[in-house]
Amino acid sequence: MAEQNEGTTAPKTESHDPDFPEAFLQFMRTGWRDDALNVTPRPEAPNYAKRRAALSDAFPGETLIIPSGGEKVRANDTDYPFRPGSDFVYLTGDSDPDSVLVMRPSGSGHDAVVYSRQRSSKETDEFFRNRDGELWVGRRHTLREKSTELGLETAPYGALGQALGECAPARTRVLRGLAPVVDRAILAYEPDPQVRRDRALASVISELKLVKDEWEIAQLQDAIDATVRGFEDVARILPADRSVKERLLEGVFGLRARVDGNDIGYGSIVGAGAHATILHWVRNTGVTTPGELLLMDMGVEGHTFYTADVTRTVPVSGTFTPLQRQVYDIVHSSQQAGMDAIRPGVKFHDVHLACMRVLAEGLHDLGLLPVSVDEAMDEKSTVYRRWTLHGFGHMLGIDVHDCSAARKETYRDGALGEGYVLTVEPGLYFQPEDDLVPEELRGVGVRIEDDVLVTADGCRNLSAGLPRSSAEVETWLAAQREAGPRLPG
Repeated sequence: MAEQNEGTTAPKTESHDPDFPEAFLQFMRTGWRDDALNVTPRPEAPNYAKRRAALSDAFPGETLIIPSGGEKVRANDTDYPFRPGSDFVYLTGDSDPDSVLVMRPSGSGHDAVVYSRQRSSKETDEFFRNRDGELWVGRRHTLREKSTELGLETAPYGALGQALGECAPARTRVLRGLAPVVDRAILAYEPDPQVRRDRALASVISELKLVKDEWEIAQLQDAIDATVRGFEDVARILPADRSVKERLLEGVFGLRARVDGNDIGYGSIVGAGAHATILHWVRNTGVTTPGELLLMDMGVEGHTFYTADVTRTVPVSGTFTPLQRQVYDIVHSSQQAGMDAIRPGVKFHDVHLACMRVLAEGLHDLGLLPVSVDEAMDEKSTVYRRWTLHGFGHMLGIDVHDCSAARKETYRDGALGEGYVLTVEPGLYFQPEDDLVPEELRGVGVRIEDDVLVTADGCRNLSAGLPRSSAEVETWLAAQREAGPRLPG
């Protein structure tokens, strides 16, 4: 793939591309109608403006630069599907690659400009010769159309270099790692202070994202509702009496994600049998087996990039064995304890402890803990974690692990606030090679995960459309199978 010069729209060409004769070029340049798009302001544009205003208040007198990122090569001349940087989307609503938000200090606030690639109109040969041309990728917005839609000033990407050159590094903060052209242009004035300054920008954006407004909650609910439908789709084609490939189930859910949303929010985890004990099992190369459990951790990413994150563990045959039910009920009780603890002002870590104590008590009842529950829960021990492996959950929003750059004191060591959305997802995992557990437990993994909104007096389970208790899961699975397969649409 030919290198595209920064600030230009040089054609992407390959060795297998044809050489066009002049007669063809002349013919292609004539007889085209250029229809304008009927673009109107997005109703949610004021929400993005409020976020930029809050960011402006946090850094008076400083220039702030937030890129969207660029396309990444998958293999040779093919790219991965582009997904814009979450912070850029959070502040603009734009989703185009190679775009950069620049917020310059002006008066008591900032002027915001999005630098973006111009459309390859039919005024040049780019529209048919360039692999980014509109005969290849479709009509794109003009800068004026984009400005109307976003409620933001726009400028051509080719002018970005001059704008970056005018920035004083000591008064500029950059969200780094997304656009090499930006990172190179705004070199650290003094390396350590500049790193701290840039990290502060990322932290402030993450902390602004902690509280979801009504529009964001609606976007999350849409993604979660689509996810519920996706789990139903999978349950309807999951045989009780024979094996099917994990990738078949992954694909059925992926179809729902593409039809009802933008895509999957993260790589789907479909873990049959012992694969359920592998936390990030995304290869999905196994098969289901009647009598075993199936763990599915999947989420639809909505059209505005807010994502769900839900996990269910189901008995392939339709009914839990007594031992499977015992393990499942421990995890369900742990999750309920976490949900019961959630309310504004409660420490994030205290919710973790509420979940983990129930898991530790369950492990004690199973005869696995080498010490008492209190000793296992002591921070100098935590031996119970051999079988729990991870924390109780994480923030959720425009990222599946939202607000990840927030300071520890405002997130992991902080208190929950009204409007936070987080997952509650305890689990128990008994590895197939673990000689410290009975043979009948080896290869058993259970996780239950829901997406929870912190309310004024507690919490609301946004993913309550899926069952949680062992009896409800059995009833739900039977009902889905009876209803039969369906196509999204």
